Amino acid sequence: MSISQKDIKDKSVDSEKQREYMVKSGKKLRLGYTTGSCAAAAAKASAIMLLEKREVKQVKLLLPNGGELDLEIGDIVINDKAASCCVIKDAGDDPDITDGIKIYAKVRKTQSNIIIDGGVGVGKVTGAGLPCKVGEAAINPGPKKMIATALLEVAQLYGYEGGFEVEIFVPQGQEIAKKTFNERLGIMGGISILGTTGIVEPMSESSLIETIKLELGIKKQNGQKVSFVAPGNYGLDFAREHLGIDINSAVKCSNYIGEALDHALYLGFEKLLLVGHIGKLVKIAAGVMNTHSKIADCRNEIFAAHCALMGANRETVEKVMNAKTTNEIHDILTLQSLSQKVYESILKKIIFHLNYRVMNKMQIEVVVFSNEIGVLMQTDNAAILINELKETKL
Repeated sequence: MSISQKDIKDKSVDSEKQREYMVKSGKKLRLGYTTGSCAAAAAKASAIMLLEKREVKQVKLLLPNGGELDLEIGDIVINDKAASCCVIKDAGDDPDITDGIKIYAKVRKTQSNIIIDGGVGVGKVTGAGLPCKVGEAAINPGPKKMIATALLEVAQLYGYEGGFEVEIFVPQGQEIAKKTFNERLGIMGGISILGTTGIVEPMSESSLIETIKLELGIKKQNGQKVSFVAPGNYGLDFAREHLGIDINSAVKCSNYIGEALDHALYLGFEKLLLVGHIGKLVKIAAGVMNTHSKIADCRNEIFAAHCALMGANRETVEKVMNAKTTNEIHDILTLQSLSQKVYESILKKIIFHLNYRVMNKMQIEVVVFSNEIGVLMQTDNAAILINELKETKL
């Protein structure tokens, strides 16, 4: 695969294999290409074969950023009425469930226009809030545009003035979809055809954030009044088992608390409940909105600062700074009768930074817990939002 160097930052080329890479966490990781790129390349190759009546073994695909992919074509079928072929999805070094599956396109001539639909193994949208309308195939706007652009390029190249009807299908799609969140998102019967840039970056943060935004949008479209956000499974399990909340109302935001807040505000949510483990949420007290330990692991420093503010002596502050876990810190605070004061002080700063992030335009309530102890901190009106979520009909 070849991609324009100027369009992809911080990427390097392996001179022997001529493959594109990115460097992340000190490792060289190979890039891949999306299901959308596969579908567009297969559609382009099928259109060429339909017009030329000859096999095409490789096709060049223009990417939205101006770069190019050279993709191999397989499983070619040509007859008088249609042509079809596939491109094998290559996710590079990203742990993508769709890696290695075949994405097919079947193209027929029409009198005018370009019609794009999904066949076997491409999911159907059954719920509002997704980029595709209810009842449509789950082929996102980005891939649709790539497919249309590729077909218009073929039509112009061959002087063809008619239209094309394109069917994208994925024989393995229905089985693969069972291992994704598609059903939870309201996409039934297959995978989604995705991709905005056409390129898969290993362990892409942008794809995670887009999923968070998508799930928030679905909750809003379904009429949910309170946005319920938790960083991970710990928060969801605690909310279900100890707070009695149906976790189907929740959006798992991973470490991207800031992005979740931003999008909830953008969507028009007026209330948000954040439930999370102390090891994650304590970082918000320092204004940290991406809680991944590689971004900021300042738990001890935050606790130590608030211990000092609450009158702890030097020895206690040093113990807190050297503690290995938040449970150990809790034990230190309890022995010094400081836990309540420190937690109250930290919670005030958590609320300050959350409100600052949303410019005081949303009511935010917080529950902070540990697995061993239970609730450690809770804002005054958190119980009200918890009850509202319990009453929500999903």
